[in-house]
Amino acid sequence: MESSCKGQTGGSSRGVDRQPAVAGSFYPASREQLVKDLQGYFDAAEVSLTSQPIALIVPHAGYVFSAPVAAAGFKQLDRERKFKHIFLIGSSHTMYFNGVSAYTQGHFITPLGRVKVDDLAKELADRYDFINDDPMPHEREHGLEVQLPFLQYWLKHEFCIVPLIIGGESQSTSTLLAEVLAPYLNEENLFVISSDFSHYPTYAEATKSDKSMADAIVSNSSSAFMKAKLNSENSGADNLVTAMCGWTSGLTLLKMTEKIKGITYQPLIYMNSGDSPYGEKDRVVGYWAIAAVRESNRSGDFSLTEEDKMELLKLARKTITDHLNGLKPTPPDLQNLSANLKTNAGAFVTLRRDGQLRGCIGSFSTTTPLYQVVMAMAVAAATEDYRFPPVTRNELGEVEIEISVLTPMKKISSIDEIELGRHGIYIRKGGHSGTFLPQVAAETGWSLEEFLGHCARDKALIGWDGWRDAEIFTYEAIVFEEKDFKMN
Repeated sequence: MESSCKGQTGGSSRGVDRQPAVAGSFYPASREQLVKDLQGYFDAAEVSLTSQPIALIVPHAGYVFSAPVAAAGFKQLDRERKFKHIFLIGSSHTMYFNGVSAYTQGHFITPLGRVKVDDLAKELADRYDFINDDPMPHEREHGLEVQLPFLQYWLKHEFCIVPLIIGGESQSTSTLLAEVLAPYLNEENLFVISSDFSHYPTYAEATKSDKSMADAIVSNSSSAFMKAKLNSENSGADNLVTAMCGWTSGLTLLKMTEKIKGITYQPLIYMNSGDSPYGEKDRVVGYWAIAAVRESNRSGDFSLTEEDKMELLKLARKTITDHLNGLKPTPPDLQNLSANLKTNAGAFVTLRRDGQLRGCIGSFSTTTPLYQVVMAMAVAAATEDYRFPPVTRNELGEVEIEISVLTPMKKISSIDEIELGRHGIYIRKGGHSGTFLPQVAAETGWSLEEFLGHCARDKALIGWDGWRDAEIFTYEAIVFEEKDFKMN
């Protein structure tokens, strides 16, 4: 397995690997069972981001409670991505100390094998007085350990971690650590912030507190975050011990991101322990998966040549034909594909017969090459659109194919930013989402409010006016169809 991280010794000269502390309690100690469980969690998770995260906030409870949320966070990562450093940051649960502890004695061991500790961990401990290399805070700490199997299972390339435990409850420690780590906050690296949210209130109180904390994080303001924490903890909610157990770790991330233009937070999924069959409703712990991404508005950076468009249309038709004939679709010769077609991008495939819609399915994924997305969506549009019966072999010759290749999404603050006919919309509220391609507005003649209302009601299933308090994103599409090239 190819390694992508800098530094391979990780303190190995001292040879004191950190052994699992919570295998068999927080997650299975058996490699076979752990892999089986992880596969289930990742299979159930969905990819919802259109940009790669530079940071993730994920929970660290026992897997039966929080693993579905954690897996949803990690699944946003491109499995082929190679990281220079993965910073694993958590707040101490097992002992009180001042400053930050970096594990530098050796590597981390899990039932899935060894995770190498980056030499950068020792460099940081040697360079900064508030960062020590005392291994004691790490010995029984579960916050970092439980994240490792997710990374080991999901990422295809070897990686190294910089394991950091924050001690105490000092905001100044978070500020210092943020100043040290800020230069590393870029697309080469990944920051994993390990934290659960509210501890031990009722289900209803947890949901309220956790939403307040997530909203503060999404605002990308460290002061709003601390205000939300204090408001929740002083709200009088019974048994609320903390609004976020890893708040010093979350604060560290916010202290970095709020100073960098173009970084936004995307909430991915929320649950609490009361949603698990093993949890109770009167005493719960909250779990969020939240991603920090660098917003991209550069829709003009990507384009397709006429040859690219024709190649995708031919590929879509051949893939559908092979599938309907019971054959396994074969990928094209990659050497003959342009770089554009191998670029990660989302796409929709639309089928029409006699000018009437016959199927339309797409994906916003930016973790899969465009040609693969088109192949998968072509088959899905022909056979999986619940609104229509599957396309048959006999009618395929009468079906015309249209492809819409998507540009990166942009979150908007006002619907006045939507230009009908140019922008597609993606509406997200809670666990519901829906989208309309740009051409829908032109084809229907809808007004802006009708465009939003139909999308909210018919696609996102949040009601006609649901868009008013939902997140709204716009994107553009490169649209082309077979009749443009006289292919039929």
